[in-house]
Amino acid sequence: MIGIVDYNAGNIKSVERALLSLNANFILSKKPSELENCERLIVPGVGEAKYAMEQFKKTGFDSFLKDWAKSKKPMLGICLGSQIVFEHSEEGDVDCLGLLKGEIKLFNTVWKEEGKNPGLKVPQIGWNDLNFANGGSKLLEGVPEHSDFYFVHSYLIQPEDKTIVKAWVDYGTQVPACVESENITVFQCHPEKSGKCGLQVLKNFING
Repeated sequence: MIGIVDYNAGNIKSVERALLSLNANFILSKKPSELENCERLIVPGVGEAKYAMEQFKKTGFDSFLKDWAKSKKPMLGICLGSQIVFEHSEEGDVDCLGLLKGEIKLFNTVWKEEGKNPGLKVPQIGWNDLNFANGGSKLLEGVPEHSDFYFVHSYLIQPEDKTIVKAWVDYGTQVPACVESENITVFQCHPEKSGKCGLQVLKNFING
């Protein structure tokens, strides 16, 4: 059974539709207790990091997700769900779950730190092609390198350990698109909105 964390942070319907198209068994819940017995967990989300963390603390999902990470059961984060597993986000200047070491920074912050002025619009909205790194991810099996995935984001993951980046895209800098460490895999892009290749990612997650 797949569990989907519902914390009022958008894009959940599109994840549900994608899983239904794959005939996956899943449960969507706002209550951690209803997801405890699931085998795998999806943390979706579109919105602000500070709001997400407020919702997690109100519902108990903050401690639930920390315990889940320790359990070594698979977790998949999507978009905002990929960012809040790290330690801190510039978006709202908020401490996040800290499951992985690193920060979430605004594109403009990263460009400035790198001495770049690419003249690109923020947020990044649209399709971009994946470049695999560090051996790729098990969830990218069956997905050709340079496949296009759909992105909508203003902030990007800056992991402390660069070897956990399994795919990246070029948007004025190398943007981590897939990060994986042990049982935690997160995608900055939206697999559920990325056509056949995105569905393959979700299928790989479902099938383990």
